[in-house]
Amino acid sequence: MTAATILKETTHVPVVKVGMMKALVYRGPDKKALEDHVRPDLSAPTDAIVRITKTTICGTDLHILKGDVPTCKPGRILGHEGVGVIDQVGSAVTAFKPGDRVLISCITSCGKCEYCRRGMYSHCTTGGWILGNEIDGTQAEYVRIPHADTSLYPIPKGADEEALVMLSDILPTGFECGVLNGKVAPGSTVAIVGSGPIGLAALLTAQLYSPAEIIMIDLDDNRLEVARKFGATQTINSADGKAADKVMSLTGKRGVDTAIEAVGIPATFELCENIIGPGGTIANIGVHGVKVDLHLDRLWSQNIAITTRLVDAVTTPMLLKTVQSKKIDPTRLITHRFKLDKILDAYETFGNAAKTKALKVIIEA
Repeated sequence: MTAATILKETTHVPVVKVGMMKALVYRGPDKKALEDHVRPDLSAPTDAIVRITKTTICGTDLHILKGDVPTCKPGRILGHEGVGVIDQVGSAVTAFKPGDRVLISCITSCGKCEYCRRGMYSHCTTGGWILGNEIDGTQAEYVRIPHADTSLYPIPKGADEEALVMLSDILPTGFECGVLNGKVAPGSTVAIVGSGPIGLAALLTAQLYSPAEIIMIDLDDNRLEVARKFGATQTINSADGKAADKVMSLTGKRGVDTAIEAVGIPATFELCENIIGPGGTIANIGVHGVKVDLHLDRLWSQNIAITTRLVDAVTTPMLLKTVQSKKIDPTRLITHRFKLDKILDAYETFGNAAKTKALKVIIEA
């Protein structure tokens, strides 16, 4: 046997799968896996391929895993938030080039259809919330972004990328679906039911409008303590079933001007119905997987409004400036950090927040 033969047989040559990447894949209700997956390719001239640098997990991902989002089919890569670097662009992309650092919007928008012209990007006829839902998402090393020119934002030089991950979804969602839809105004009284990440995002952005009172309601004392640090004027633990009575006591039996539902279960929406005052607004943020009772027998005469919304991310440019000016610090929402190869641990941590005290987790690809 020659030396060359010995060398050939004893030298370990690593096998590299060309065009493959790691990705978190939804495999059906309560099933997920970190898998080798084919890297995405450009499929339209308006596409961009982004190499993910940081992403996160959303409460909506947990709803998908519970089977609450039927549009998301098994085999889908999850995730709709993140920042990264442009790897490739289609021939029609004019605003970005390879190497640009970008913020990925959770909402894909063509900018041209009837809904986009009305600022309802979430209902774009060829986009909307499709990332990690109807097309592969951001909890991977690479992601394809349709309509790149109008669905990505350049990252300002020196910006904190972890802060900007919170601008993909959670901050505009709390702001648009909760604060703007809820008509929060100076001197008003606001109750936010749910002190998880999305409720806290609503709390942070509500303060831009100087309400007199912000009452946070939750079952978790740790999250209520965080809410106090973030600016809540009152906190209520609803475990004893007396949250509505406590809110009415705090408001002189009038109820609140704005009740923001930030959980997505029947009990929390019904609590909003029980605490809203005459002329007030119930602003729903939560993703609801089952029907909810509407008590018109009590509310028909109360001059209230009920709003629903899927985030349009139309306020992202404004919020980006607000974060850059330090008026809002979304990094306060980040409690844990993981590498992509530990994303299953990240899900375990995020999904057991009462025990782990997790809010938002950062996953580095």
